[in-house]
Amino acid sequence: MTTRRILLVDADAFFVAVARQVDPEGAGKAPLLIVGGRPGSRGVVCSASYECRAFGVRSAMPIQRALRLCPEALCVPVPRQACSARSRDIQAVLARFAPVVQASSIDEWYCDLSGTEALYGHEPLETTAHRLRDAVYEATGLRVSIGGATSRLVAKMAVEVAKPKPGTGASGVHCVPPGTERAFLARFRLSDIPGVGPRFAERLARMGLVTVPDAQHWSEEALVQRLGERGGRWLARRVRGEDESVGSSRDRQKQVSRESTFGRNLVDDETIERELLRLAVRVSADLRRQALRARTVTVKLRTPDFVTRTAQRSLTRFVESERAVSRVARELLVQLRAGRGGPVRLLGIALSHFDDDDAPLPPALAQLGLFQDPAATAAPEAEPDEAREQALTRALDRIRGRFGQDAILPARLVDRAPDTGPRVEE
Repeated sequence: MTTRRILLVDADAFFVAVARQVDPEGAGKAPLLIVGGRPGSRGVVCSASYECRAFGVRSAMPIQRALRLCPEALCVPVPRQACSARSRDIQAVLARFAPVVQASSIDEWYCDLSGTEALYGHEPLETTAHRLRDAVYEATGLRVSIGGATSRLVAKMAVEVAKPKPGTGASGVHCVPPGTERAFLARFRLSDIPGVGPRFAERLARMGLVTVPDAQHWSEEALVQRLGERGGRWLARRVRGEDESVGSSRDRQKQVSRESTFGRNLVDDETIERELLRLAVRVSADLRRQALRARTVTVKLRTPDFVTRTAQRSLTRFVESERAVSRVARELLVQLRAGRGGPVRLLGIALSHFDDDDAPLPPALAQLGLFQDPAATAAPEAEPDEAREQALTRALDRIRGRFGQDAILPARLVDRAPDTGPRVEE
């Protein structure tokens, strides 16, 4: 049986590195750099330089709090277009080395080199990883860290050891030899394992299981007795480094999303619904731009005290139009705010569970019709209203493509917008 050879490539401080490339005279010369928004904005930290992290600055932290911890830091917005371009550049280099490259996120990729031993002269996987790392730097000017192993799980854990953080002495590459997975994982806590969330970690801690070795000492049968069939067997395999999941170069992102953090809290329902509609227009356009349709709509809401709530609905039909997305999003917003009114700091919409473009669309999952109930069961053939909405959507896209995204908008967005203060849009 061929031993699997999996690499996880993780771009080091990706947003910080790209921001420095985009603005070499500003961000490029600032050792203390926060990427995510301007000073005084109500956005959150997307990424921070290692020097800022030493002050306690972390991703998802409010910008204002980050600047209190590190007041000398330079704060810049996320250079989105440059980040997307650099991500594609890195993936193009990886495709020269691996037959299968799967993007896990904008700055992380799994590469499956299984069966390529002869192609690389049977050199150690670590040697190949170092050559790949050098090739990425030569092509993009960006550094990546690489973890290698016989499974995606262990490669994911190995890349954390590989990262050349100050004081670690790490080289940027760490490969776990076959047969040593269990010993390698023994250095971690259970909460470090992907998929072990805070609640599961708390439950395990109540059982006296905090570190990976704690769980490794339990038999699979004992874990099943305490955690159930699914949870027990899952954990038993993970702490031994077993993960049979495979990647595919055809895999694509799991969701398309847009969210806005507002400079001033939104108070009245009309303004909140208006901003939700604005997000629906933009996220549905993002969806269609990638030739995708989605079946699940999620709305996120955050209040001034940083409490975040979400509501989600999976439909019987795939949707792509702004009207279909906004209708479902509005219903989810009503659900979130039922009995819980008050100011809103952040709104977001995410679309997920995409259809497969290579497979025929099932009749029950056709595009949502213009005047159709989202919960209604689809008829085998397209409804006239459905065809009309699809034609309308395509016409809107053509107009916006020629004259700009704001060339034609829902009437509710044309009127003078209320002042929401400076906003950060993700």
